[in-house]
Amino acid sequence: MAIWNNYGMNRRHFLQHMATAAATVPAMSFLSHVQANAATLKSNQKSCILMWMGGGPPTIDIWDLKPGSKNGGELQPIDTAASGVQISEGLPETAKVFNDLSIVRSMSTREADHNRGRYYMQTSYVPNPTVVHPTFGSVVSYEIGRKRTALQIPAFVSIDGGAGQAGFLGMAHAPFAVDNTGRIRNAPTDENKLRLPARLTMLNEIENSFISSKRGELPEAHRDVYENAKNLMTSSQMAAFSVDRAEPTIGLESEPDQLRDAYGRNPFGQGLLMARRLVQTGVPFVEVNMGGWDLHQDVFNTLRTGRLPVLDKGISALVTDLKQRGMLDDTVIVWMGEFGRTPRINQNVGRDHWAACWSVMMGGGGLKNGQAIGATDKDGLQIADGSKSYLPGDIWATVAYAMGIPVNTVHTSKRGRPMKLANGGTPIQELIG
Repeated sequence: MAIWNNYGMNRRHFLQHMATAAATVPAMSFLSHVQANAATLKSNQKSCILMWMGGGPPTIDIWDLKPGSKNGGELQPIDTAASGVQISEGLPETAKVFNDLSIVRSMSTREADHNRGRYYMQTSYVPNPTVVHPTFGSVVSYEIGRKRTALQIPAFVSIDGGAGQAGFLGMAHAPFAVDNTGRIRNAPTDENKLRLPARLTMLNEIENSFISSKRGELPEAHRDVYENAKNLMTSSQMAAFSVDRAEPTIGLESEPDQLRDAYGRNPFGQGLLMARRLVQTGVPFVEVNMGGWDLHQDVFNTLRTGRLPVLDKGISALVTDLKQRGMLDDTVIVWMGEFGRTPRINQNVGRDHWAACWSVMMGGGGLKNGQAIGATDKDGLQIADGSKSYLPGDIWATVAYAMGIPVNTVHTSKRGRPMKLANGGTPIQELIG
């Protein structure tokens, strides 16, 4: 299957092009403090794992329950290891590790359409026909990935996803899509290694001819993609994509059955296990996709029997695994979808699209975890009085700070326009201290 999508680059350009050719405080003082200190953080070991919940999860039934309200639904809250923080009864194992996680309960965004909502949440910008903004994974690839000279595999990997874009940062920073088994889409299944050097030599001649005949930015971008693809095919770091493969040269072991079971023998759980291996290898941004959240009907039964058990095993195992390996403080965890779902339950016992007030979960990364930030009112209809609302840019500015990316960074679009990192968002003070 070709990796075309509405937003991203064609993955054939990344790998198959080569293979096919070869085979044939006060606000201002607080912000100043953030900007001054973010640059001093060490970013060479920092990574982020984004758990993307495609479809828009009902966060009122997961992270911000409303017992006693007519909008509360059938699920009940339970206490967590974090004092005063409750989450859904469907996440008992996650509750045990919540000292290492936090909830932002007062997200308020303006986009309740799936495509526009995803674009907004992942780029911090509303869609604009004059510019394609990079997702934050591409920003991390650009700011951190290109500085990791020992990294031979892509700096931004999307597992079971692929809908993302590098925008004006260039194709080299677009998401590299794989499935949860580590299979690279459109890659040849068996390459004759004895013939590979000769094929690469022939392909290099073709590439040189192509580049010399083109002008502008395309030749440089094409060369970057070509070199990345060549490195990818011969790198021992490719072992990170397979949980069954050991690679002593980079410190990776095959994953034992007990650990695979702990994560859950399902695409999301095994995707998170692969994400940990990729982060361990040095990949700074990994997105793990879990779809099926567009729950316009039968929301409570679907959550109880399908969504929440998978989520619970995956999140709790990831946090525990990262912590036991001493990696949690260097790995920022983000859980989000494109929006939340309506507090009011519809006639089909479902919840519809809702961007007015909903939740994002974060954790790890050296953040001050074990808390719930912001609040909604008793019925979940609006941000509670006195509670600050947050935008996507605030989430990503927090991630940037934790990863050592200066939050006052400004990129330049293809038309020469200055583009602020995370659309000028501000790190969440409660999470960074």
